[in-house]
Amino acid sequence: MGDIAQRGFKANAPREEGSFACCAGTARHKRRPAHVSPSVARNSAPIVAVLKRVLPTRGAALEIGCGTGEHAVCFAEAMPNLTWQPSDPDADARTSTSSWIKFAGLKNVLAPRDIDVCSGQWGVEQTGHFDAIVSINMIHIAPWAASLGLFAGAGRLLHAGGLLLLYGPFMRDGAHNAPSNAVFDAALKERNPSWGVRDIADLEQVGEAAGLNLRETIEMPTNNMLLVFSSGSA
Repeated sequence: MGDIAQRGFKANAPREEGSFACCAGTARHKRRPAHVSPSVARNSAPIVAVLKRVLPTRGAALEIGCGTGEHAVCFAEAMPNLTWQPSDPDADARTSTSSWIKFAGLKNVLAPRDIDVCSGQWGVEQTGHFDAIVSINMIHIAPWAASLGLFAGAGRLLHAGGLLLLYGPFMRDGAHNAPSNAVFDAALKERNPSWGVRDIADLEQVGEAAGLNLRETIEMPTNNMLLVFSSGSA
């Protein structure tokens, strides 16, 4: 089942508290930042396994909706030759991410940027194109416009052959893959009618309009999936 956390678009949503189980090899004697998410401890390892398989060993990746920043430092630690650019429109999230970057002491994580996917310009266009754009547990706690903006931005900013990776709960042809996801979807829509678990078929259509094709659908633990979209041809 997915997680509710504010990521990648301007809105108010609750944040989780809990324990973090990454950066095990860094900053052992430092005090860890205050902002932690229990979902990161659960999903980091399986996500890292996929990222290491599909992403290039070198290049640049942009994370949309970095939340606390724990994923950013975890992924950067696991892939030291990949430069990681975290982003979040929420100032508290960026502050937390900066704290995690300082704690981890990694050189391949850049300072978090203020990116709202619903904006036509993300403020990173001048830095060049990215090899990958990653968004974790964002589009189901965002209005549909955020999905449209995410794909449009990926179409603008990915290199040919670059990847857009989406992690979270998804539907297939209008059907949930588990009863718990149906309950989760109803809870999201009760909280905000514009939120909800998205259908893969709808995302495929949006992707095609932006020049992105669904390359792989990967089943993940706790009824989540990781969707891999590819931009154009390498």
